[in-house]
Amino acid sequence: MLIYLLIALGGALGSVARYWLSGIIAVHYGETFPWGTFWVNVTGCLAIGFLATFTGPDGRWIASSEARGFLMLGICGGYTTFSSFSLQTLNLVRDGDWLRAGAYVVGSVVVCFLAVWLGHTLATFLNHPVKG
Repeated sequence: MLIYLLIALGGALGSVARYWLSGIIAVHYGETFPWGTFWVNVTGCLAIGFLATFTGPDGRWIASSEARGFLMLGICGGYTTFSSFSLQTLNLVRDGDWLRAGAYVVGSVVVCFLAVWLGHTLATFLNHPVKG
């Protein structure tokens, strides 16, 4: 039962962080293109890639399943916004803006994949620091 509470708490924190960051970005860059959701997805992928590697069995910080659930399922799950991504893509298509919709889908997949790889690579480096 504790894991459900931890995931719920993490989800609440992640959702609030998502709302805050996407709002800040929308204020600065407008809402014609969903930059807020794009950057939330990128940073969420970076975070989950890092956490999965850094807290895994071979990681520098061995975390309990509860801690991993709180961080990855709760915070990252509440923070990333692929449901919003899908709805915003649909809205772009419904508005006839196929070019932006396609750019949004391709850009999100490619940049988020690179971010999760970068998070993994960074954690792998930190797990095995260079000996001097």
